[in-house]
Amino acid sequence: MPTFSKSRIVGAVEIGTTKITVLVGEVAGPSLNVIGFGEFPSRGVVKGMVVDSKAAGEATHRAIDGAEKTAGARLQQVFLAQSGAHIDGFYHEASVNVGGLEGRVSQLDIDNVYRLAKHKALPPGRCIVHFLRRPFYLDGTLSPSPEEIRGDRLSVGVWHVHGDQHRIADSVHIIRNFNLPVSELVLSGLAAGNILTTPEERQHGVLVIDLGGGTTDFAYYRQGRACLAGVVAVGGSHLTNDLALGLRITESQAEKMKLLHARATITAKDRADSVWLNGDMGIGDRRFPRMTIEQIAAARTRETLEVVRKKLGTLYTPGETLAGVVLTGGASALPGIEDAASRVFEVPARVGTPHVEVIESLRHPSCSTALGLLHQGISQQHEATTLQSQSGLGAKFKNFLDRIASV
Repeated sequence: MPTFSKSRIVGAVEIGTTKITVLVGEVAGPSLNVIGFGEFPSRGVVKGMVVDSKAAGEATHRAIDGAEKTAGARLQQVFLAQSGAHIDGFYHEASVNVGGLEGRVSQLDIDNVYRLAKHKALPPGRCIVHFLRRPFYLDGTLSPSPEEIRGDRLSVGVWHVHGDQHRIADSVHIIRNFNLPVSELVLSGLAAGNILTTPEERQHGVLVIDLGGGTTDFAYYRQGRACLAGVVAVGGSHLTNDLALGLRITESQAEKMKLLHARATITAKDRADSVWLNGDMGIGDRRFPRMTIEQIAAARTRETLEVVRKKLGTLYTPGETLAGVVLTGGASALPGIEDAASRVFEVPARVGTPHVEVIESLRHPSCSTALGLLHQGISQQHEATTLQSQSGLGAKFKNFLDRIASV
């Protein structure tokens, strides 16, 4: 299979609970140039975590192979999305006395306070995935660019996103088993936020929620930066399970009911209004109240969104989230999802669309994470820079990637 001689071929891989998505991009400039797509049903993955390496590896190989065939080129490196119930985070803040000439903040002061804010011991078996730096404060006043400004005390806070070392190693091993280097690990919520929001929206405050099959990822932006991100171990498959239990039907029947009749908000008024299980009114076909289906779906949707808001804590305020909520992921296709999110977060909500030119099939919400991941990878390759503070790996985690083969 030929490769392009004057460009570099990079891939974005999302190993999700319900499907594996692979996009292939050509690095020949700063723009997003998607040249290949592959997708395969996920196996051996539960709540975003690999539990069967062989099964997950085979499914990933099928998706990568399909993407390379459509691209007509082989991948040279991979950017890998990270999610899963093992992802967690904490906040740490540091302050330093200004030591610059005439009491003005120097670059050394900025470097020192940021280093101290990142310096916080992790529990055993954990490793850093992202450092999300929040804006600087000088003498208690917001100072986005404090260098050369006079002051006494410089402060900054950092949200540490960390994960289980072995869980991360499992996903990296799957890619490395194909002799592909993993260049970057990016949290799924940040990858989606990268492609679905504009710099202006991030400046005004925006919350991105990626409603996947087994997990819900989120990233909260304020003052132009991602200030908090994480994962909730609840997704669309949990709604399917709720319907199966509530209606006493099989998982496959419940999935069909979800796709055809479930809503994130209740609109049914007549309890006599019902829908058929199969629709053929044959032997074994049954009728179920539409209101019951909507009630089950709405309750699970509301609970999931409320868990996300609780995770955000006091940092989240509607008044500082003027750009509202952006929803994505396969479960964001649920009718009424915008209204449900708007009620929980008290701001306008919408289903996101990519802010780049791509073919219509890639504009579907289920492709947002892989698309954002590829966009970031292509931008990084073109600029030849690392995204350490906002959405990339720190030096410690790059060392972890080098050691991963021994885990």
